[in-house]
Amino acid sequence: MNFVEELKWRGMLHDMMPGTEELLAKEQVTAYIGFDPTADSLHIGHLCSVMILRHFQRMGHKPLALIGGATGRIGDPSGKSAERNLLTAEALQHNIDGMRRQMEKFLDFDSSAPNHAELVNNYDWMKDFTFLDFAREIGKHITVNYMMAKDSVKKRLNGEARDGLSFTEFTYQLLQGYDFLYLYEHKGCKLQMGGSDQWGNITTGTELIRRKTGGEAFALTCPLITKADGGKFGKTESGNVWLDPRYTTPYRFYQFWINVSDADAERYIKIFTELSREEIEALIDEHRQDPGQRVLQKRLAKEVTTMVHSAEEYEKAVEASKILFSNSAKEALHHLDEATLLDVMDGVPRFEVSRQEIADGIKLVDLLTDRAQVFPSKGEMRKLVQGGGVSINKEKVADPFAPASLDMLLQDKYILVQRGKKNYYLLTAI
Repeated sequence: MNFVEELKWRGMLHDMMPGTEELLAKEQVTAYIGFDPTADSLHIGHLCSVMILRHFQRMGHKPLALIGGATGRIGDPSGKSAERNLLTAEALQHNIDGMRRQMEKFLDFDSSAPNHAELVNNYDWMKDFTFLDFAREIGKHITVNYMMAKDSVKKRLNGEARDGLSFTEFTYQLLQGYDFLYLYEHKGCKLQMGGSDQWGNITTGTELIRRKTGGEAFALTCPLITKADGGKFGKTESGNVWLDPRYTTPYRFYQFWINVSDADAERYIKIFTELSREEIEALIDEHRQDPGQRVLQKRLAKEVTTMVHSAEEYEKAVEASKILFSNSAKEALHHLDEATLLDVMDGVPRFEVSRQEIADGIKLVDLLTDRAQVFPSKGEMRKLVQGGGVSINKEKVADPFAPASLDMLLQDKYILVQRGKKNYYLLTAI
């Protein structure tokens, strides 16, 4: 299988140095992509890079995931307008451990195969490297003129950053270049891959390898993923879409993919799944014939949610998404965990009610008018109940004067009230 051709049809190739494809065709190649350990979870902005490593390994090559334990303490100026906060050693190690656990879902780290993945941390080879040694052994090989010509440096120096560019950040490309040199010498790594904004840093590494060893190394980048409307991919009103369920529940993760536009779904299903070209083209044809069925979005959401979380979490997300639109979702409602329940009810009006009054058997008509203003009057509630238009936890209310009870509480805390077909309210017992 041809790795470069695979990336091309998937829309995952932006640029590569001459000779890269020939190298990949003649031998098993070791390549790396760097990840900044700025959080203890990857987000979907990282997912394109992770999928490139996954394809790379699937085609017989050896992937290295480099965690920037050293460079993460400095910060890459590429695409940034301000210098980042520096992390402590403890925070960095915590973040690295979290990222490793997630990458193990995508890459084979543990087998005895010659192309098993490895996680490397540049802090391991930088921690004992003194500044004087670095300046003498590495700094002398790359000129300031060469470093100044990089776009990431020029943009910061030309006024895009309020505070200019610190010397710390200016040295970043040398440090990243040294990573490539170290892996070239110690791991036989001949290729570095990354986002298109990393081209300058990557080629500094290939140049350092050439000048210091006389060897040849290569570069390959993928495009930065955007939305069809030009907006930033992976950002929602509540921030990043994370791979860790503590930060983004599987339900909200699933919802992100199910709600992408048709144009984005056509691109994303190539980038973020391993479905074959034939299968994807058939799905696109089917979707275009009846876009209202959202075939592409449904399959995309299934593949990515299953890969990142599990088939079980995917099924739970699908069931949860039906709750507001299905009258047969009573059982699914009772099986929701609290975080998912609150995600499903995001934007639904909420009221706090007395747990003690519920335990004492307050009448539903009093609970939903006097205590929580679900209905403007008791008469209106009675009338709607008679017409079968009121439900509690997806069960029709037959008698407005029936007593409430603690058995009604979902997660021992919540009551979901439905008024008519589309109006929902969430009561919280306190």
